[in-house]
Amino acid sequence: MDFKTEFKPETIQPQQIEVRSFEMIDEEIDEHQFPEEQYPVVRRVIHASADFELGKSMIIHPDAVQAGIKAIRDGRKIVCDVQMVQVGISKPRVEKYGCDVNVYISDPDVVEEAKRLNTTRAIISMRKAIKEAEGGIFAIGNAPTALLELIRLVKEGEAKPGLIIGMPVGFVSAAESKEELAKLDIPFITNLGRKGGSTVTVAALNAISILADQV
Repeated sequence: MDFKTEFKPETIQPQQIEVRSFEMIDEEIDEHQFPEEQYPVVRRVIHASADFELGKSMIIHPDAVQAGIKAIRDGRKIVCDVQMVQVGISKPRVEKYGCDVNVYISDPDVVEEAKRLNTTRAIISMRKAIKEAEGGIFAIGNAPTALLELIRLVKEGEAKPGLIIGMPVGFVSAAESKEELAKLDIPFITNLGRKGGSTVTVAALNAISILADQV
């Protein structure tokens, strides 16, 4: 490679960059098994991560996309495990339907209860969230303990989310939490392995909100 060759980036508008990026993803993804309804979610996750392996590892419940669209159009709450997920969500698209985007992990009562019980704030935040967000969307991209607690609450009949987007990243319990999520018989979006994070969780949710906004 000739490193002396001057690189001259092409200057184009952001929307054009996004369009061209999606075209490149479509060209490079090769064969995949995702239905037409699910592919926009997978494609936006790949776009956010530049990681085809992550995208192809996604597992999407057959009812997930429609459940997410319905939750948004019905103005259900959106619960995030951390602020990094909250700030990435396109607020105008969801708020016009009446959706509030909430994160409870730093609430004083959550902090106090976590200290009292000697447990994580992520766990306590899910216990608080389920009381306020029945039928809502839970977007978990950072804390496997939050996802595992939410799964426990679903199994025990205490939580009734409309959709769980669970793609936490990490080495401790991240892969295991997603494996447990994939066993639930409720709408979910997840992926296999350690990869994930706030960025791809946001991407999946924003993809659902774009679909909800289409007539």
